[in-house]
Amino acid sequence: MTETHGTDLPDATGLAGRSVVVTGAASGIGRATALRFALAGARVLVADLDADGAADAVEEIGGTGGTALAVTGDLSEQAVVDRVVASAVETFGGLDVLVNNAGIMDRMSALGETADEEWERVLRVNLTAPFLLTRAALPHMLAAGRGSVVFTASEAGLRGGAAGAAYTAAKHGVTGLVKNLAVTYRAQGIRANAVAPGPTSTGIRVDAAPDAQGPPLIGGLIGATIGRLGSADEQAAAIVFLASDAASFVNGAVLPVDDGWSAV
Repeated sequence: MTETHGTDLPDATGLAGRSVVVTGAASGIGRATALRFALAGARVLVADLDADGAADAVEEIGGTGGTALAVTGDLSEQAVVDRVVASAVETFGGLDVLVNNAGIMDRMSALGETADEEWERVLRVNLTAPFLLTRAALPHMLAAGRGSVVFTASEAGLRGGAAGAAYTAAKHGVTGLVKNLAVTYRAQGIRANAVAPGPTSTGIRVDAAPDAQGPPLIGGLIGATIGRLGSADEQAAAIVFLASDAASFVNGAVLPVDDGWSAV
């Protein structure tokens, strides 16, 4: 019998040399995800509205010996989406993995309090932008006969939620999009999955409206059922797993990464 040591195990991720786009990669979960992909040998396009943060992320990846470039702009705009996908294809020779991570919070407004502007902006960034990016990426993945798309959904996409109506609706839309993609394109070698993070320490600030119903409601629910706060790197580890060949038979899954919060 041959003894196998942990350091001798083959790389099951299959990510070395792959072309990866990570949105919202200037900070938080997106940045941790981009770094993990680079450490696995992937070439990473960092996409974000924050030009300085994206440049810092590329510099950090380069410092580890990884390969990355940044494309900045509002990902809810078609022209920016087209530039992100074209840059990945032209620079890296294709597009193997798309991580639709970028998102914004709403003002935690109940439906009756939600202004048109809040609704439209949250839906545009959290649901329409991932749709636009995935639609732009699909022709390249289909031509290659393979591809993996991972979305950052939310616990708000698994339950009614006590946060804002706009955010909750957008994240439910994300989970539906994931499942539709998985069924529609599985025969063409495309997989689609999502993580549903529980409360995670990312530094994101919630600009709740002064009279919003969400904060007092969710405060009581979280206090009674939450475990501990997760880290951005813990979310990133799950995202990279779902994108990798180690999850080759995982398709259409929405994976809670929440210390059991969704099980309560």
